[in-house]
Amino acid sequence: MMKSDKRSVIAALALPLLLQLSAGVSADTGAPVPGVPDDIAATESDSTINIGEVSVTAIKQGLDLRLQPIASTVVGRREAERLGVASMKDVSEIAPNFYIPAYGTRMTSSIYVRGLGARIDQPVVGLNVDNVPFLNKDAYDFDLFDIERIEVIRGPQSTLYGRNTMGGQINIYTISPLNYSGSRVMATAASGPQLKMGISHYHKLSRKLAMGVSGYFNYHDGFFTNSYTGYKADKEKSGSLRWRTEWVPSASVKVSNVAALSLSRQGGYPYEWADTREVAYNDTCYYRRNSFSDGLTVGYDGGSWNLSSITSLQYIDDEMGLDQDFRPVDYFTLVQGRHEWTVTQDVVVRGRKGGRYEWLGGLFGFSRHTSMNAPVTFKADGIANLIVHHRNEFNPYYPVKWDDDSFVLGSDFSYPVYGFAAYHQSTFRAGDWTLSGALRLDYEHAALRYHSSAHTSYTILDATDPSSTPTVFDRRAVDIDDGGRLSQHFLELLPKLTVSWRLPMPSASELYFSVGKGYKSGGYNTQMFSDVLQQRIMGMMGMAEKYDVDEIVKYRPEKSWNYEVGAHITCAEGRVGTDLAAFLIDIRDQQLTMFPDGTTTGRITTNAGRSRSMGFEATVRYNPSSMWLLSASYGMTDARFREFWNGRTNYRGNKVPYAPANTLFGSVTYRIPVKGFIDMITANVNCRGVGPVYWDEDNSYRQPFYALLNASVSFEHSWWSLDLWAENITATQYDVFSFVSVSETFFQKGRPRQLGVTLRLSFD
Repeated sequence: MMKSDKRSVIAALALPLLLQLSAGVSADTGAPVPGVPDDIAATESDSTINIGEVSVTAIKQGLDLRLQPIASTVVGRREAERLGVASMKDVSEIAPNFYIPAYGTRMTSSIYVRGLGARIDQPVVGLNVDNVPFLNKDAYDFDLFDIERIEVIRGPQSTLYGRNTMGGQINIYTISPLNYSGSRVMATAASGPQLKMGISHYHKLSRKLAMGVSGYFNYHDGFFTNSYTGYKADKEKSGSLRWRTEWVPSASVKVSNVAALSLSRQGGYPYEWADTREVAYNDTCYYRRNSFSDGLTVGYDGGSWNLSSITSLQYIDDEMGLDQDFRPVDYFTLVQGRHEWTVTQDVVVRGRKGGRYEWLGGLFGFSRHTSMNAPVTFKADGIANLIVHHRNEFNPYYPVKWDDDSFVLGSDFSYPVYGFAAYHQSTFRAGDWTLSGALRLDYEHAALRYHSSAHTSYTILDATDPSSTPTVFDRRAVDIDDGGRLSQHFLELLPKLTVSWRLPMPSASELYFSVGKGYKSGGYNTQMFSDVLQQRIMGMMGMAEKYDVDEIVKYRPEKSWNYEVGAHITCAEGRVGTDLAAFLIDIRDQQLTMFPDGTTTGRITTNAGRSRSMGFEATVRYNPSSMWLLSASYGMTDARFREFWNGRTNYRGNKVPYAPANTLFGSVTYRIPVKGFIDMITANVNCRGVGPVYWDEDNSYRQPFYALLNASVSFEHSWWSLDLWAENITATQYDVFSFVSVSETFFQKGRPRQLGVTLRLSFD
């Protein structure tokens, strides 16, 4: 057995103990714990749902997610601090069948839920931060300071949240200045080295007006060294500012505005060539992002009904640089710059909760405009091996010689998208039975205006006489200047039906069944235009063109029907909370990210004919006493192609790549109250497991199941805490990403062992 495999086994050995003590992890229930002292219960309740605050912020889902007939996991503030959660990526594996691998850069926010997901373009999960929706998954990965809670809802949420939520919805809420006054400071130092700092201040200017300002900074020297340059490949500096204002002008009106600015500068893409298992490339890889968002939420209480208006403005200015061959050779590079503006408006009206009939309705609209410049620069090795070599193999009697050492395949795009939706949900209660039906009509228009260009030249030689030196036969210029406009319209009707039955138990418990349609919008493969130009040039030299622009750059929407049966069970006077769910998903036109065969430069989103995903989730949280908190979760997914023929290979029956078959999380927390300068000592041991993950449609290679062991010890006082923590204690080696490009295989390793200390201060 390899050393890394032994470490994975050691990390996984902790799990049987966890599963004997508790059966899984759950959405935090917020249920009181009998016999627990008030000070302990108050501390632990920060990892549960604060009902008073949820009644203000949870506009669509209701007061307590665990009382809803959906599969969900909620991570509260104290639990987030204990587990080092600063973004939605850190919730990976904590929620079962929810996986976000950390690879590439912050632009690669790939999310996989229950076998659904994609590496580029349209996300499978929606993201709201303080009710403001983020429509571009390239901007999903950012750190937040002062997270109050994170909600991970699994299963299609298309009827309430719309496009690109067929896998679920993530809601993040930050601390409200109406609920907290004072200052908070956080500082982390970790191996790498890595430094983080956050500072915030919340102040009530009057009984009706409050403001909060927070800042966050992160510096990371990186984990992976580029052996060609001798420098770290994945360095990062990032920072953010948030300004939150809340105003309650009257008993029936509440206004909240959150403005956020974020900056990120990082290297990235530390991909190892399979032949050497080293990161070694000669051109710079990087990602830079500036983003701004402002969200205005206005709520009105009309007595028997509530009205909420959510208006947002978002701007992204980013640039990605890639050495696309990821080796110390001069093939080609990509620099992709983007400016994107997004405006959204959501109006939600709902009837008063608590009666036999409840209703909710809304109107949603958005407009997003993206301008992108993405030139690919062909260099000497790329010209020789990707163009000249193939051309001369095709016609050796009249070989060509390129006149330039490099040339640019220019690509400029304008990508406007807009859409509208109307939705409604009605809920009927009859005794212990509840019936809920929802319907959404969603319309979207997407257009692409493109301009492609290439200007270079080559010389044709005459080599028909093998006894003499080849002579010049002709010189030809390559002058391509193309442009065009494409457009698509999508209209979808998205129904959902849910039936639930309250179990005859002292604590709130229920069984539920739901069926709903999921939808992920279609779009365009902008990264394929360099390949189109490359093949256009090959066609000018006598070889057939490979791509039709209208066909290769479009991809269709992905649709699914999700069938789910589940249960929320609370017993032992609230000490044990269990969530169970089993699901079957029938997927049509599943969107997959692939690298086309051969020596091409781009990635393509294509549609598989039909897929099927089935599995189950088990989650439990157990408080045996005031000192102990145990939790664990397990998710299993079997996602396979039922119909997928790409013109060369039939993938029927194969596993869907990149989606893990198993996720596992276990956590044991032990708390010791003390007296003196320290009020509480908290020890936590947790384990995260993932796998296996297949890397291609052929299922020819994969990452086996692996487990990471983590631990922390916290010393807490009324106004300060000090955490000593370690991640991947056993230094397990594993891969989080692999792909094939230019007929070569690449990997990215997972993060190594990291040790750190975190200091938190709170001044009321």
